Amino acid sequence: MKVALRPATSDDIPAIAAIYGHHVATGLASFELQPPSIEEMMRRYRELTDGGFPYLVAECAGKILGYAYAGAYRARLAYRFSVEDSVYIDPDARRGGIGRKLLQALIVECERLGFRQMVAVIGDSANEASIGLHAACGFALIGALPAIGYKCGRWVDSVFMQRALGEGSATPPALGPLSPTTSAKNP
Repeated sequence: MKVALRPATSDDIPAIAAIYGHHVATGLASFELQPPSIEEMMRRYRELTDGGFPYLVAECAGKILGYAYAGAYRARLAYRFSVEDSVYIDPDARRGGIGRKLLQALIVECERLGFRQMVAVIGDSANEASIGLHAACGFALIGALPAIGYKCGRWVDSVFMQRALGEGSATPPALGPLSPTTSAKNP
């Protein structure tokens, strides 16, 4: 199976919305309770890409198998060198290494853009697949917020993992216009 990774386009949003919708409706990875519409997913996609953040898809034979993106970890300017990642895989393509390929490519792209820290906020402390994926890509477990969300009839934890990008905190970042409120396109 030849999987190609590439930047997402607006044409990919219906497939992305279907993948995400499945995870919202059937699992605890996302704390959303209702799958967002294609229009809402398009709005989110545009907000991220207009801000210069990377948004990638994995494709095989014209089918989107998964996607990953990075966005601002938090909006305050001091966080401008930190991003939060999201990775979602089509349920029929899970356990095929696609998540790892996407996350590794996302890390490379975020480093190229000058970001220094990547944070994963993982829904459900029992989400072994996502925790394992992030650990395999160099993330360390930072902590958890127990019972912070309520979904599927139960309390759910949020797990925090973090990975340095590039030189991480070993050196000061290159100062410039990079911020969640401006653009990551011109670090």
